[in-house]
Amino acid sequence: MGKSQETFGKKEREKKKRKKKEEKAKRREERKANPTDNGDNITYVDKYGNFSDTPPPQAEAVDADDIVLGVPKKEDREEDEEMDIERKGVVTFYNDSKGYGFIKDKGTQQSIFVHAKNLLEPIVEQNMVTFEIGKGDKGPVALKVKVIR
Repeated sequence: MGKSQETFGKKEREKKKRKKKEEKAKRREERKANPTDNGDNITYVDKYGNFSDTPPPQAEAVDADDIVLGVPKKEDREEDEEMDIERKGVVTFYNDSKGYGFIKDKGTQQSIFVHAKNLLEPIVEQNMVTFEIGKGDKGPVALKVKVIR
């Protein structure tokens, strides 16, 4: 005859599981017998993401016609007129062997990519240059780059 498969540890674990299940069922029955309804459990969130118990002040009415869904058509969008304006800037980085660099625009402090094919004359770092902005694959690109002497 074989030995019993139930060990002392296994019996204890089963006993603990049964006891836990019974306690949980008892708590559930108590909650059903004595429901505690403490009223409204509403939490409000303001425009800054803070939680409060008081409702926010009434917002002004929004006209449904003013809401634009989706992307406006190409002819409705305002084109960037600033693309044709000649700008000034400083060459912050230029790698002559790789043929690219960056120019920091004096007006907007924006860093703009420049490629060697868009240079009218050779540039080096810290040169003051004039340029135009065009659209590139990954953002604005400097075109017609000239050194200011």
